[in-house]
Amino acid sequence: MADVLAEKNAVKDKDVLDALLDRCGQSFAAEAGIRLADRPQPLYQLLVLATLLSARISSGVAVAAARELFAAGCRTPRDMARASRQDRVDALGRGHYRRYDERTSTMLGDGAELLLDRWKGDLRRLRDEAGGDPGRIGELLREFPGIGPTGADIFLREVQGVWPQVAPHLDRRVLDGAARLGLPRQERGLARLARSGDDLVRLSAALVRVSHDKKAADEVRAAAAG
Repeated sequence: MADVLAEKNAVKDKDVLDALLDRCGQSFAAEAGIRLADRPQPLYQLLVLATLLSARISSGVAVAAARELFAAGCRTPRDMARASRQDRVDALGRGHYRRYDERTSTMLGDGAELLLDRWKGDLRRLRDEAGGDPGRIGELLREFPGIGPTGADIFLREVQGVWPQVAPHLDRRVLDGAARLGLPRQERGLARLARSGDDLVRLSAALVRVSHDKKAADEVRAAAAG
């Protein structure tokens, strides 16, 4: 009887997972146009995105602002540091990131300088300094202006597809989304549902989205049941 129940639950979880990934499974990096890889430029762009997503502003606006910064040429820490403060403010404004634009422009410039000075513009050096330990990586990330615990979690959730040593990274926001859909609310149980590192990133992003959006969660449940 217990085996039958476990099998039914596994089928239900798979149905929910498939519906979830189909509707909400784009990573935030992909949404921002970042082709994430274990290389300095896309890793830096993810750091910029994590900084923008950390503010109390919609994820859609943060993603749009990241796209505008990259379109304006701020794709590397050197580009970001060389851009004028006003150029960065203007790019953020085009993405409608106006509430925090001046403060964020300064933080991005200072953060680019820190990355260049301490890690030669390469976040892989930061990872190596931390010995690949997720907790220590998070601590070092929090040295960047604008990156607190939330920003560090965002970066680690998205980078786990190309930095397998930090996987699984499923923080409270991810687990809250899982609970809303009736999926396992334990990191290991939830991680077992993912078939690959890429799936784990997409699953994390999708669960963060439904944790903030009851309508999206309802639509996923309906699709899974249908």
